[in-house]
This record gives sequence, structure tokens and C-alpha cells, in this order.
Amino acid sequence: MTYETLTVDIDSDGIALVTIDLPGQSMNVWNEGLMTDFPKFVDELISNDDIKGAVITSGKKSGFLAGADLNMLGSSKAETMKEAFDQAWQLNSVLRKMETGGNSAKDLLKGKAHAKPVACALNGLALGGGLELALACHYRVCADNPKLQLGLPEVQVGLLPGGGGTQRLPRLAGLQAAGMAIMMGQPMNPQAALAQKIVDEVVPADEVVAKAKAWVKANPKASAPWDKKGWKFPGGAGSMDPRAVPLYLGSSAMALKQSKGNYEAVKAILSCLYEGSMLPIDTALRVESKYFTKLLSGPQSKNMIRTLFVNKQAAEKGAARPKDVPASDLKTVGVLGAGLMGSGITHVTAKGGMNVIVLDRNMEEAQKAIDYSQKIVDKGVKRGKMSQEKADAFMARITPTDNYDDLKDVDLIIEAVFERPDVKADVIKKTEAVIGKDVVFASNTSTLPITGLAKNSERPDQFIGMHFFSPVEKMPLLEIIPGDETGDKALAVALDYNAKIRKTPIVVKDVRGFYTNRVFPPYANEAMLMVAEGVKPALIENAAIAMGMPIGPLAIVDETTLQLGYDIMTSTKEEMGDTYVSSGTEDLMELMVKKIDRRGRRFGGGFYEYSDDGSKKLWPGLSEHFPLAEEQPDVEEVKQRLMYIQLIATAQCFHEGVVSDPQSADLGAIFGWGFAPWTGGPMSHIDTMGVDNFVRTADNMAQKYGERFKPPMSFREKADAGESFYKAA
Repeated sequence: MTYETLTVDIDSDGIALVTIDLPGQSMNVWNEGLMTDFPKFVDELISNDDIKGAVITSGKKSGFLAGADLNMLGSSKAETMKEAFDQAWQLNSVLRKMETGGNSAKDLLKGKAHAKPVACALNGLALGGGLELALACHYRVCADNPKLQLGLPEVQVGLLPGGGGTQRLPRLAGLQAAGMAIMMGQPMNPQAALAQKIVDEVVPADEVVAKAKAWVKANPKASAPWDKKGWKFPGGAGSMDPRAVPLYLGSSAMALKQSKGNYEAVKAILSCLYEGSMLPIDTALRVESKYFTKLLSGPQSKNMIRTLFVNKQAAEKGAARPKDVPASDLKTVGVLGAGLMGSGITHVTAKGGMNVIVLDRNMEEAQKAIDYSQKIVDKGVKRGKMSQEKADAFMARITPTDNYDDLKDVDLIIEAVFERPDVKADVIKKTEAVIGKDVVFASNTSTLPITGLAKNSERPDQFIGMHFFSPVEKMPLLEIIPGDETGDKALAVALDYNAKIRKTPIVVKDVRGFYTNRVFPPYANEAMLMVAEGVKPALIENAAIAMGMPIGPLAIVDETTLQLGYDIMTSTKEEMGDTYVSSGTEDLMELMVKKIDRRGRRFGGGFYEYSDDGSKKLWPGLSEHFPLAEEQPDVEEVKQRLMYIQLIATAQCFHEGVVSDPQSADLGAIFGWGFAPWTGGPMSHIDTMGVDNFVRTADNMAQKYGERFKPPMSFREKADAGESFYKAA
């Protein structure tokens, strides 16, 4: 039999070596081709008497199998829940057939039948459906590589393992260990998997196939542990064991603490574990498929898959790149400025394999970029994540200088000097005097319009904005901002550079603050307005975290500093003059920055006070300046204000064309300021709740809290037409 996605080689002992190798793919996944081929192989395994057993491995250097093709899952055409269930059951069905050899569980338990032995030779990462394939094999041999990852990360896109993971993993590792692994979605290394009995052997990488074959040859009759008479759940009788009660209480509490009750997948996983551990494996697998179908058919997983996988992947592959511009070969990048941002940009550029010439006003300042990267690579060496040889090679790619002439051979310039137009104008002129005529100049700025800065350039068509986020080496988003005269080449080069540093890019319109800095300030301002109104600061922070934000807005303001917010506010006032619209936080900012010197964490403290050990707590002195109101709002009201102010600001940006599509708006929100990932992003959230419902609620809030909550006209029109933004896109 011939296959497109795998090969089957039968040796003289009758052992079939099954090598999964999807053509034209960098990584093996459960796509339509493999979902067609694998059941045919299982039928051949069962029916062909020449095959005595099998070893499954991968032909990819990238790993064993990385799970399901989320593009395939996200584009399901099932019209009824039964069709959706049948599709979801397909993988569970074929893996169970391989595990049982096509026999009934009843016959296996009575010893009347057995399956042909199947071992898995894990020669690379096995995630999601890849690990589930391994768990359905009778024996698992894994390569001894501490960097190799084994795990079930489906919860991170709003799903649960749908190929038996919620049932086989707890039957091997026990409910507690399996429950935490599935609900957290965190991978483990081979030694950890061995300790939890998830794999049976860990051997040198070049021995995995031989060891797996040896086991198959020595075990001609196989069955899974749970298909043998007398088998018991690790630690007792599953959920029926009294010892499982505290486990479920603890797991529920821990899951709630992590997910804040926002993630449907976490609740479904707990249900699968609880119900499945009381049932025979065949029924338990159908329970898993039921919950998987429910999640996949719901809006949350669709939104998360679309934004966090499909659209993210498309953006990172250069979906916005002009197609007719040849690819650029970026070998050396000049970075202007070795401050916090310039040093971070230097680091990610060197990490992307490019050489960096980092320039500052003197060598002492330029050396700061070296020190910045040295600390990071030294930590990597100390933790065993990087060899000393690789660390030395990394550092050798960075050259500090105070001489503009050293920039003459660079392929790209990224400017990251002080956020003042006159300072930026000076370095633009000095740099363009020495660099090649076709070199693109990118300015890292968080607020200054690119078109204005490009007026200082002799080649505005090659001038573009790149807004990095701090700390650069950790923050995943890159805003790319073409000015009015920016050409296709500059945009293409910016995206080619991004492909090397592996950020998630969005292309946004050239307006003050661009996209993220147009939406985050209203969110921060809403929190500060509530402080000024006398709402308890702890209530504000906890409501934001319960909503799904990574940290509270007052904590973020402290990190970015009130001083920065004050400087932006004053410069915006100066620039806009009589057209400036008050945010309502001016008096609070004036007090915190100018009168009581609470300017943020970097300046000793702001809304929080900070201890030497790194801990923090809300500053008790806040109540002296902003007395608490006698009547406090409930947490749902605070959550609604914090959520809707972000939705309104995003809607306004979309209305004005600051972001041209809902995909970019959602990616920018989640990866730029940590907007609640469970929603799929603000535009997905608006579509899910219904545009008409969003507009109606926003109007009610505008009457109660002020005009800042009024939705833009284009959203009213969309609501009246009964349309959604993603459907239109």
C-alpha cells in the first residue's frame, strides 16, 4: 500500500517501521493527508499477517509530530453537532483501533484477544496530537535530549486534547500530575516524562528506533494497561476514590486561580478528568470527544485559534509584505542609541543572526548595549540554555561605536534615541550622510508621527517607523508604521527584518500614538479616573486580572511610569492647543508627578510601593489624597468599565483606519498590551457579543460615565445592518 504522508518498511522480523514525513511541511501535524493515511495503515497493520508489530517515528529533524493542523480544525464545515462530533471522534477512533488491534475491550480484558505491538520512537518534540499518538502506542522510547518537549498545549488555543490525552495521560501518570499538565498546557522534558511513566525508556537519539524494535520483537502480544484484567487507576479508583475529592477541590481552585473562570477549556478538561476516570476507556474517550466538539463549536476556541494561531502565523510569515519587492539580505544593522530600547533592539537583532553596529554619543554609552546583552547571555550559559561557545559568538556580532563613519556598510538603520524631534532630526541627518543610498532608515518611536520625522530625511520613501515594546527581548509585538511617503521597499525591508527577529508584526497608520498607544492610555486613564472617584485601588487591579489581563492597570502605569504619561500629556497639550480634549486625569497626574513625587517604579514608587526583595503592595498613602467613596461599585461594574474603554478605543482606531483589518487590531491588543487572550482580541470580542449588543451597551455606559464611551458611527451602521467585522473582512 502506498501513502502520501508516511512510509512503511517491513524488516525480516516482520516489524513495520512507520515513518511520518509530510511532504512540503517543515513539521509533521495531523492534517487531512495524515488523517487519511493513518487509518489505512492501521487497517494494514491489523489485516496483514506479514506485519508482526510496528514502530512509529518521524522523518523530520524538526520533531516527531506537533499536533493537529489548526487551520484544518478552524475551517471545519460541519453543519450539525453530530457531524462535528463524528469529525472530532475520527482521531480517537483510529488510535483506539490501533491500541486494541481492532478487538473489543471485553475480549482483551478476558485475555481472548490481543493487539499487535506498537512502539513509538520519539526522536523529536511531541505536542498535542503528537503526544496522543505516542500515548496510544503500547511502548514509548524517547530520545535523551533535555530540549525535547512533550506536552498537551491545546488549552492555549481554547481546546482540550481530543485524541485521548485527557484519558490516557491520567491513566499513566495519575489524575493530579496529568490534570496539571493538561490544564496548564506546559511541556515537559524526557526525564520528567520518564519519572511520571509517560514514556518507558529514555535513550540516546540514535538508538530510539532500535530500542523500540527490540521491545516489539520481545512482546508479540500487546495490550494497553487499562485493557488488562485487574488494572487500577494510579493512586486508586479514579474519581470514585475518596482520595480524589481533595484533588478535584484543589484542581478546581488552582484552575480558577490561573484562568479566572474565563477559559471554557479549563472547565471542560476538569469535566473530562472527573467523568472519564469513572468510566471504561471506550466510553471515556467518547466523553472527551463530546467536550472537544462542544469547545470547537463554540466561539471562544474559534476566536483563539483564529487570532493566536492562524492570523498570528500569517502576520509572521509576511502577509502584509509587498509581493513584488525582492527579498533583502540583511547582514549588518546599525542601531542608533544604546539606552534601554536601543540595547534591547541590539540584542534581538544579534539573536536573529545579524551583526550590529550600535552607536551612541560616546563609547561609554555605547558599551551599555554590550553590557545589556552580556547579562542575558551569561544567564543563558549559567542555566544551561546556551553553550559558552555560542555565547561568545553571539557577543562577537555586536560592535559598539561613537563614530558615524562605522555605519557606512550597514544594510538597515534602526534609530532608538531620545523621544524628542530635534534629537531624532540630528541623528537622521548625520546617519544619512554616511550610509548607502538604498539603505532603509527605521525610527523606533512610541508616539511621534513618522511623516513628521521623515521631513528630516533626504529619502522619505526609504523612511519607516518600527515601534518596539519594552523589554524588547520579551515583548512579542512590533508595530510597523509607513509614513505618507514611505515606499514599498521600506515596508518590505521592515518585514524581512521582522522575520529574522521573529516578532508578531502589524502594519498601522501614521498617527500620534499609532495603535497600541492610542488604546492603552484610555484603559490606564479609566483606572486612574476610578482612583480619583474613590474606588478602591485593589478592586480596580483585581477586576482587571479577573477579566483576563496579565496585571492590573495601575501596576502597568507604574512600570511605564507616570512621568512618561505626564510628559506625553503635556507635549500633546502643547501640540494640539485649543483642540486638546481633557482625559480627566490631568489633576491626578499633576499631583502624583509634580507635588508628591510618586512618578512610578523607576523613580521609587507610584501607585505601588516596592521592597528590595522585588515584592510590591499598593501604596497606603493613596487614600490620603484620594479618599475612598462610601459606596463602592461591584466587581462586574469595574470589569465592564475597564473592558469597554478598551473596546471603544479599539473601535475608534478601526473606524479611523489606524488599523485596517480586525486581524491586526486583535493581534496588536493581545501581544501589545496583554488584552485578555480568551476573547481572541477586542474585535473578536465585539463580534462574539454582537455588534448591536456592543453599541447598545456602550451607549448606556456613555450616559452613565461620559462621552468617552460613545461608539463610532461605522459601528452603529454595522449594528443596524446586522453584520460582523470578521465576516466582512
